[in-house]
Amino acid sequence: MKQNLRSLYTAGFIFCLMLLFSGMNSLHAQAPDTLFFQANDLYRAGNFQDAAKNYDSILQQGFVNADVYYNLGDSYYRCGKLAPAIIAFERAARLRPHDADIEHNLRLLYLKTPDRIEPVPDLFLIQWMRTVASLVAPVVVRGFFLASWMVLFGILAGIALVRSVELVRAMRIALLIVFISVVLWGAMLGIQSLQDTSSDQAIITAQVVTAKSSPDARSVDAFVIHEGLKVKLTDAVGDWVKITLADGKVGWLLAEQCEKI
Repeated sequence: MKQNLRSLYTAGFIFCLMLLFSGMNSLHAQAPDTLFFQANDLYRAGNFQDAAKNYDSILQQGFVNADVYYNLGDSYYRCGKLAPAIIAFERAARLRPHDADIEHNLRLLYLKTPDRIEPVPDLFLIQWMRTVASLVAPVVVRGFFLASWMVLFGILAGIALVRSVELVRAMRIALLIVFISVVLWGAMLGIQSLQDTSSDQAIITAQVVTAKSSPDARSVDAFVIHEGLKVKLTDAVGDWVKITLADGKVGWLLAEQCEKI
């Protein structure tokens, strides 16, 4: 009985210590808005390294915001850190798509990367549909797709019920138009779904990386890439990740040589 009581007292003492230390940590932790204004002042003063630390502290507290990532990327760029700057701007772009300032900064940063990899060209129709799919919200695409299906079945039911030859002929023409609409909206929905599932992208953080043909340091060299290149992550084995370049080349590298966006 005494031993059980001693265990309870010990557990209670440890619990009180945990509460005490958590309270002290909360006192030392600064509010995100305070850190943000301090970081802005540090940036204006030319202290980009400390500004970046403050912006990163905000993100570490779980306050994810496109403006914080934007300022973090700008601070990293001023410090000469190319890959971290690109990662920050890419994350800002995901939180705020089609932002002109973010896209402009990303274009400038990618121009500073050594690699120039030409993507595999797509058919004109695929390129057009990808462009439209990136401009239209997925919920709108799904709505038009479902509406087209409903209209399609309505026309089919009308053809089966209507006896007028001229009206049936007109409904068949409308059926063809609606069917094309269903195919286009369905294809656009498929493109958006593929974009969602293929969002595992990363930025090369090491200055020079020799990709391997398999997840083994002794395997054949596949190609050489450099810091700041955006790659697609397709697989992982142990400490290795499989990447795919924009031109279709596939290779393996250590996970520590890149960072997921």
